[in-house]
Amino acid sequence: MIGAPARTPPDLSGLRPEWSRVLFIANDAADGAADAGTSIGVHVLDVGPRDAELTLVCVHGNPTWSYLWREVIAQAPAGVRVVAIDQVGMGYSARPSSIRRLADRISDLDAIVGQLGITGQLALLAHDWGGPVALGWASGSGVERAAIADRLAAIVLTNTAVHQPAHRAAPRLISTARAPMVRGTACVRTSAFLRGTTAISTVDRATARAFRAPYDTAALRHSIGDFVADIPLEENHPSMATLRQVASGLDSLTDVPTLLVWGMRDPVFSVHYLDDLRHRMPHADVQQLPDAGHLVLEDRPDAIANIWEWVCASCAQNPTTAPEDEEQHAPAHPGSRLHELAKLSTPAITTRSTNGWHCVSWSQLDDRVLRLAAGFRAKGIAPGDRVAVLIPPSAELLAVVYALWHLGATVVVIDAAHKPPAMIRSLRGARLDHVVAVRRALPIITAVRVPGTVIWHDKLATVAGSVEPVDLATAAPAQAPQPDDDAVVVFTSGATGAAKPVAYSWSKLAATADVLREAYGLNAEDVLVAAFAPWAVMGPLVGMASVIPDMDASRPGTLTAQALGEAVERAGGTVMWASPAAIRSVLAGAPPKSSAREQLRAHTATLRLLLIAGAPVSRELVAEVTECWPELDVRTPYGMTEVLPATDVRASEILEAQPAGGVLVGTPLPGVQVAVAPLGAEGKPSEELQSTADVLGEVALRARHGKSRYDAGVFVERESGRNPGWHRTGDIGRIDDYGRLRIEGRLAHVITTMHGPVGPVSIEQAVESALDGHGLQAAAVGVGPVGAQVIVVVLAPSRATGRRARMRLASFEDVERVRASVPSIAAVLWRDGMPVDIRHGAKVDRALLAKEAARLLAGHQ
Repeated sequence: MIGAPARTPPDLSGLRPEWSRVLFIANDAADGAADAGTSIGVHVLDVGPRDAELTLVCVHGNPTWSYLWREVIAQAPAGVRVVAIDQVGMGYSARPSSIRRLADRISDLDAIVGQLGITGQLALLAHDWGGPVALGWASGSGVERAAIADRLAAIVLTNTAVHQPAHRAAPRLISTARAPMVRGTACVRTSAFLRGTTAISTVDRATARAFRAPYDTAALRHSIGDFVADIPLEENHPSMATLRQVASGLDSLTDVPTLLVWGMRDPVFSVHYLDDLRHRMPHADVQQLPDAGHLVLEDRPDAIANIWEWVCASCAQNPTTAPEDEEQHAPAHPGSRLHELAKLSTPAITTRSTNGWHCVSWSQLDDRVLRLAAGFRAKGIAPGDRVAVLIPPSAELLAVVYALWHLGATVVVIDAAHKPPAMIRSLRGARLDHVVAVRRALPIITAVRVPGTVIWHDKLATVAGSVEPVDLATAAPAQAPQPDDDAVVVFTSGATGAAKPVAYSWSKLAATADVLREAYGLNAEDVLVAAFAPWAVMGPLVGMASVIPDMDASRPGTLTAQALGEAVERAGGTVMWASPAAIRSVLAGAPPKSSAREQLRAHTATLRLLLIAGAPVSRELVAEVTECWPELDVRTPYGMTEVLPATDVRASEILEAQPAGGVLVGTPLPGVQVAVAPLGAEGKPSEELQSTADVLGEVALRARHGKSRYDAGVFVERESGRNPGWHRTGDIGRIDDYGRLRIEGRLAHVITTMHGPVGPVSIEQAVESALDGHGLQAAAVGVGPVGAQVIVVVLAPSRATGRRARMRLASFEDVERVRASVPSIAAVLWRDGMPVDIRHGAKVDRALLAKEAARLLAGHQ
């Protein structure tokens, strides 16, 4: 046989010798070659019972090998068989004397599967160019494939492709590597291509060496160059017809559960290839991983458990379904709603511009919406299209959003506070069709490369004026949306992890408006002061006017007392929705017993209700707010992007309650249920939910106005919805004896001591109470191994922030005061500023503090 024969791997981290075996298949691919008609050895990792009810076959790409799947094997459920092949010429399989084309590799897989003796169900897991090979076999007509077609139970694909989109250039790394001289040098004579593959993902040196182990000579790397040469980009390429056949054959797999797991940082198989596969396999579940690159499961090994859970659930063929929600009625079309409101003589929205205050009446807004809708339709925006709206809060924002809804399009919203790289990754994964944006968003839009129309904010007048005048008396709105159609996809703030896209259907959005009306008695007489500016969009749905104060919407702390007073007085505001950061900024600019405070009270005299939400609300802030506005009904709704609002508590109740035991967020609103999943010794929540008083656990919510789903987030959806009909929030807390919810922090911040898990907030409350009057903020973290962590408290000046602030040991006096309040504290540290989220400036990054504290206490800084 020509070339290196099949062999078994040496001792490599993560592999066990007993996993390896060698199969022999006929070398039918080498017509005219010296080794034509011979048998060729194929190395496989084969683990689990041969008669397993489920076998997972893993197919790698180029230039990896079966080592890629070592953790998949290690985490396999009991009784499941896993077979990870080394493709012919790759890994520790034999090196053939001729190039292996895509069709040959599909035939190889067919022959290998035929030798495995699979008797139960079969699932496929593929990556990179293993994707076309696996899909070509799964949809092909091989004898062995036909014999088990009825047992192909699931397909999982990670960063792969079956087609080069016509409007996209091939990845630069691929097109460069395919150049003959580059291919010979980078892929064969040197290990540059190999090293580059591991360099674009997060792997340590030992793992990178293991990936290179089968390819330590040029002779052993020859198939890497051949594999690159076989990537069909040209029409006359020998494998182009096969790749097209693979792509067209996906229609035959619509009855096979499919999962697409995608690393969004991959410079090779970018999100455009994901979009192509989603178009071809619309039944597929999707999980985008914003922080993963090309070697997805190396960057995110935690995803392997999610993949196994999905595979097993899909193969069981009896997945648990959520109970049916209450009957959802088709929501009123936004056009109809606006047309009704157009009869009102009051302004719909009031905003501040460089030219002063500007009011838009309901009839003007209705007319603008209809004209924009007609203009957008002429620009090619159609029902069901996804349109990102990148416009600051304004009257024009309302008009654009309601015009898109009038057309039946889905509005995609992302917080302007996101950093550009995060915003680009999020928008790339949002499957956008079009964008409406301000000019300063050009760099982001260019990077996202939206396939459809880009409509600039400064051209909206032209778009609206390009259609015939609309007769509002006879104009009929477009067809009403279906209750389950997506109305909006809104990204979470990213303050507690990567931003997640949350989809709301029309019925869910309408239910949110209903809850707001019912809970707070909102009506057409009210005027919303949208200090949390995005809520201005909800105004017409709720049926009330809005005013947007002069502030930077992406930075709530820019709201001043003067700007708030002007906005309320100008519009006669009655209800204000604001974040704690905005309220703190307002009160800081109007100190107690100052003329500014008196002016603020006078200008905001029309307010009847203040809702403070979006981040933790301290008892001290509530006290200051009630001192400033003693007649105002002050509430602090609790919720998140996925369910808002969920619970509610009045300021008076907060001040009367004990200042300990977590942040009091009140009782569930009508139609909302609250429960907790008790925490175990290692800080992990149980599967069961309960509402027993004083049990620390992960908070779960059930509400008719909760999100429809996470968009392209099947893992997150399964995790948050593992109790059917409930949303696991990732917050921890307890229900007190009065049925009120108290929040103790985030699940990721649980401190697992030898005496059991504790939440950080109770500790922080006790410390801050002991240090009252010293102007300090406390954060509690756990240091040490899980189950035996010690409590460490970090002190910082109140309102001082900084992600790179210096940490050091606290003063003796501070240590004594802190330990007097909580004797179990092991160490007290000082930091010049707390690391908080950009959006609210209130959510402390306790994970970062824990890492810094561990390093300091270990003497590393």
